[in-house]
Amino acid sequence: MLLLELLLVAGSFVVSPEIAGAAALPIDGSMDNIRALGQVLYTRYVFLFRGAGAVLLVAMIGAIVLTLRHKPNVKRQNPLDQVGRKPSEAVKVVKVKSGQGL
Repeated sequence: MLLLELLLVAGSFVVSPEIAGAAALPIDGSMDNIRALGQVLYTRYVFLFRGAGAVLLVAMIGAIVLTLRHKPNVKRQNPLDQVGRKPSEAVKVVKVKSGQGL
């Protein structure tokens, strides 16, 4: 994955001179800022934009993998046992006399 990202970054520098040599984008005064920013991002800097997205995706997956640890001494829930239990197994009714503890 890292090699693919490096190739994307290297490829964007090879492609960038062609795009930089192209005519300027037709951004006039009637276009609002968000539309102009989107037009620049998705035409001139599309490879760098995608590369940054790939780097963020790999970082997110790496953070999840690094923090996911299974500890052997931790009790885990078993949903099938919880759903399949009977009320007689779950509740124990104890009659306590008034004034006495358990």
